[in-house]
Amino acid sequence: MTTSTLAAGATGLPDLQLLVFAAGLVVLAGLIAMTEAALAAVSPARAAELARDGVRGARTLQVVAGDVVRHLNLLLLLRLLAELTATTLVALVAVDTFGAGWRAALVTAGAMTVISFVVVGVGPRTIGRQHAYVVGRSVAPLVRWLGRALNPLASLLILIGNAVTPGRGFREGPFATQVELRELVDLAEQRGVVEHGERQMIHSVFALGDTIAREVMVPRTEMVWIEERKTLSQALALFLRSGFSRIPVIGESVDDVLGVLYLKDLIRHTQGGAAEDRRLPVAELMRPATFVPESKPVDDLLSEMQAARNHLVIVVDEYGGTGGLVTIEDILEEIVGEITDEYDVERPPVEHLDDGAVRVTARLPVEDLGELFDTDLPTDEVETVGGLLAQSLGRVPIPGAQAEVAGLRLIAEGTTGRRNRIDTVLVSRAESTDTQNGPGRGGHAESRDHPNRSEERQPADA
Repeated sequence: MTTSTLAAGATGLPDLQLLVFAAGLVVLAGLIAMTEAALAAVSPARAAELARDGVRGARTLQVVAGDVVRHLNLLLLLRLLAELTATTLVALVAVDTFGAGWRAALVTAGAMTVISFVVVGVGPRTIGRQHAYVVGRSVAPLVRWLGRALNPLASLLILIGNAVTPGRGFREGPFATQVELRELVDLAEQRGVVEHGERQMIHSVFALGDTIAREVMVPRTEMVWIEERKTLSQALALFLRSGFSRIPVIGESVDDVLGVLYLKDLIRHTQGGAAEDRRLPVAELMRPATFVPESKPVDDLLSEMQAARNHLVIVVDEYGGTGGLVTIEDILEEIVGEITDEYDVERPPVEHLDDGAVRVTARLPVEDLGELFDTDLPTDEVETVGGLLAQSLGRVPIPGAQAEVAGLRLIAEGTTGRRNRIDTVLVSRAESTDTQNGPGRGGHAESRDHPNRSEERQPADA
């Protein structure tokens, strides 16, 4: 007896009918997948709102959405049953056509993977999510009836699955998600209870739990810090030039953060005191630093900072080095958006001055600056003029910092924003600057020849 005869005898149906049945089961699986996607996106609060408005089918949808976990588990069971049965029928046809072997298995696996992905996985799910409430109201009566009829079977299978799964498992099954609070906020905005900006802030608060410290921190490349051996007088100069009120104190390198120096502590200690007080090292006045891992959730970090009355923490990366720092303001910006002040002004990207120099924004692309002066500038590692200046200095530029790159003199000017980033950079040709200063300025000429001198490597010497 041949393989074809065996397959036909086992099913009692010709190949065409088997393929028709398989196609019907795939379509059924797609409808079930569409229903799954729709119910997963339905909010009980919005369904109740539709029911109060008298929308047809909304009351049944409200009942189904109120126990959506149980119904989603049932739909998952039915979808798997339809897909697996269709795969089995296609396998019978493949065996009848190619014989029992790897060809039949390959054809069955390839065909059903493509068909299931397109007909079940993509199209119906997209429709279900795009028209969740229309689909939900249409299928809710049938889903509710199936829930009553087949729920014991689904519950039994969930118990079996939890029994063979390590851990406690989920009593109602692991297949459902809820967005109830977000939907309530959206409904509140539609009814005029909250404003659009308030809705965005509330959603931002929800997102804090999914945000980690690394995503909101000031990276180490933008940190302003001071060495422990610097004096309080030098620290005050750095505070005034940078505009910050708290600055980390480091030891041998930026990865060796020893503490945090506060401007208020420095002013109280030096105001009206003896001249010797200004020559004390900053290490004697710094406070202990707080360290957190870069993977720490931002909502937990905010609660801890509030409880400890601490406004600045140092973020440590996975290798134990300094990744950056986080302030309470950084976290608040995740909720309310960028915080600016009265000193933030809009400037033109390029401003030509009378003496031939050019004032450019720190965010101007390096290529544009090179075109202005017809000069080739390095663009491998940095993209902006501010980044080019920081790379030349070896640290974060603050007002007054200067460096020479490819024959151009770059001088950092005012800061902008709460983080006091450099706003503009004054650019001129180094040759013209030397000529204007004349031969009697030997001290300055030496500093221009060495832009990375101690004063620029250590801004507190200003």
